[in-house]
Amino acid sequence: MAPVINGHRRLRGPYTIGGVVLRALVPAALERSPDLVAAHSVEIRAVAPDLRRLVRAREESIGARLHEDERILVPAPRRTLRLANGIAEFVRDCLQGPGALRVDNMHEADPTDRELLAVLMRRVPDLVVALGAPEPPVRWSEELVLRAAPPVDGPPEDYIASDGTTDDPEAYAAYLALPPGDRARAHDRRAAELSDDHLLGAVPYHRERGSDQDAAVSALWAAVDHCVGEGFLHAVAELGPRGLRLAAPGSDLWWRFTHRTATALAGLGRRDEAFELYESARRTSVDPAVHAAAAYGTAMLDARDPDPARRDLGRATGWINEAIAVSALLPDRRERAFKLGFDRNGRALIELRQGRIEEAMRLVESAIELAERDLPPEAHPLHRMVLFANRAQLLARSGRNADALRDFDRAIAIDPGFPDHYLDRGNLLLAMGRPDDALADYETAIRVSPPLPEAYYNRAELHLSCGDLDRARADLDHVLELDPVFLDAYVNRAGVLAMLDEHEAARRDVEAGLEIDPGNPHLHGVLGQIETAAGRYAEARAAFDAAVARDPAIGGAWANRGILRYQTGDLEGAVADLTRAIELEEDAALYANRAIALRDLGRFDEAKADLARAHELDPTTEPAAEVEN
Repeated sequence: MAPVINGHRRLRGPYTIGGVVLRALVPAALERSPDLVAAHSVEIRAVAPDLRRLVRAREESIGARLHEDERILVPAPRRTLRLANGIAEFVRDCLQGPGALRVDNMHEADPTDRELLAVLMRRVPDLVVALGAPEPPVRWSEELVLRAAPPVDGPPEDYIASDGTTDDPEAYAAYLALPPGDRARAHDRRAAELSDDHLLGAVPYHRERGSDQDAAVSALWAAVDHCVGEGFLHAVAELGPRGLRLAAPGSDLWWRFTHRTATALAGLGRRDEAFELYESARRTSVDPAVHAAAAYGTAMLDARDPDPARRDLGRATGWINEAIAVSALLPDRRERAFKLGFDRNGRALIELRQGRIEEAMRLVESAIELAERDLPPEAHPLHRMVLFANRAQLLARSGRNADALRDFDRAIAIDPGFPDHYLDRGNLLLAMGRPDDALADYETAIRVSPPLPEAYYNRAELHLSCGDLDRARADLDHVLELDPVFLDAYVNRAGVLAMLDEHEAARRDVEAGLEIDPGNPHLHGVLGQIETAAGRYAEARAAFDAAVARDPAIGGAWANRGILRYQTGDLEGAVADLTRAIELEEDAALYANRAIALRDLGRFDEAKADLARAHELDPTTEPAAEVEN
């Protein structure tokens, strides 16, 4: 009977399944296609850390080389989608024909594995994924499970315990009959036997049930620290409380568990649970640094809430002010400079979200000044990188593009392996009229990162700005292959398809996007164009009405509704809508279209003035003399 992968997260934690797949494929791929392995080294090293001895990093963030106190960046939850897409592409390119993958215990799998299997099923057409063990039951395998199809029977592989002790009912019953001390020693022995690829799953499990509590706390902390750095937030949310139950309340390690767990919970949107952990820290610790960090974390629960309606920026200001007040009193000059600068940077975010750009700028610059004056040159590079990048964003908002570009350059120089800043700098370069340089940055982000939907999306926008619809469409196709719920990609691809007169395909994208965001004004605007092209004028009018009602600043919807109203004989309405579109953004075509409506209304002088302005903006437009009384 063919072996089955046991997906229980208790074995290896995050990517228990993904690691099995990679351990089966990577050694052969290194022999056959080393360039393929190198191209996916970031994903392989993240998903199967035990393979790092075989796979060199293509591009590694400097965070991997820093002490934990300086690793201030926590990857967003979407990083695991990037990893899953990279592994799917690696598997696809490794397969030498159809393959099969059988997995059991999916109800106990880590979310990283569930996401990975969903991506494999969607993106690797030659791979058949079967969930659940066949009958009769088979023993678990950690070995090769990607087989030539149809599957062939083979001898069962070496047995792997799925429940932390054994899958054999008789052996498990014997284990339960042991005295507690013997059980603990059995767990000690099993933890000592396990290899490094069990450090996120079985090792902490056995250490917790063994005889050495210090070893258990150390094993749990090593797992939490690793998972935070990789962005495996669900695992942190599970492992962290287990560490808190064993660590001495108020100790340094107890606070580290508290802080990391609260950060993970906040990233997962579990704000109430994160708040309770910060409250516990305030009630338990008398360390000023703990109180400052807990106040900062509590402030960010409000300031960073993705739903603006749930944000309470006033409450966030109160908490961040407490953090700043406490950090300013810390006795150690270096610790004070870092934590006070960190808190001021957080206050800058709150100010920015209240529209106070100058105050946000002042706070970020004061944080930079603290770092340059009171920290050693080599200390806290990620902190400095974040400050330079944040100041660059504020400078760009203020129209100081050259200064912003210098700060983005400084941020990227600190960590050339961090992809997100290439996207931000590319956006700035595109706004500065430097599309070739922007393209280079987007493509660098693509090169240094696991598959990054945002980079392809930004490159698509660049192609759109240059009028290259085919390349824009290809990039948007890839964005939605990587992330089928990327709303803005549906918006833009629907618009591109409408421009290419592929109206049914555009309608499918509009419908898919409206399932994600039923009130999206941009999608309603595209729907209006589709309905207009189909001659369904009442439906088109309803769609345009919905678009401008939800976002009155969408000039395209006003313009297209104006054209529709002209086509249906409402000349005054057409002039009104085209006037609103021109108020939002001048464009030669808008003036030319309004001139036609004005001419038909007999308002010839106004029509001539509009054509003259259109000709100023675009000399290819008809001159005003073409309008006759």
